[in-house]
Amino acid sequence: MNTKIKIVALLGALAVGIGAFGAHGLKPYLDLSQTETFRTATLYHFVHILPMMFIALMPSKSKVANLSFYLFFAGTLCFSGSLYLLSTKHLLGGDAWNFVGPITPVGGLLFILGWLNLWRIEK
Repeated sequence: MNTKIKIVALLGALAVGIGAFGAHGLKPYLDLSQTETFRTATLYHFVHILPMMFIALMPSKSKVANLSFYLFFAGTLCFSGSLYLLSTKHLLGGDAWNFVGPITPVGGLLFILGWLNLWRIEK
């Protein structure tokens, strides 16, 4: 199995596990705003697994596609990861996690760059 498929499999398993934990295990500990932030993180986490899997299964070894794969991967870590932390920071030590706030838009930018980069793929 290639490395990209392993990365996607791990991200997929994490998305399901983290999403379920957020919906059930964290429910009593999150307010409405925190719950919405956690859901947004999970949604973007799941959504970006799909193009990553598509790229991982592509028969060609396109450098352009590979770049998008890693942009989506980094975007997931930065965007969803920071939102997971920000929505639960009150459980993890409070304001000590505020430094991850500026990472969220970096993750969003990485997602955008990943999508725009796909424009460059040729047949």
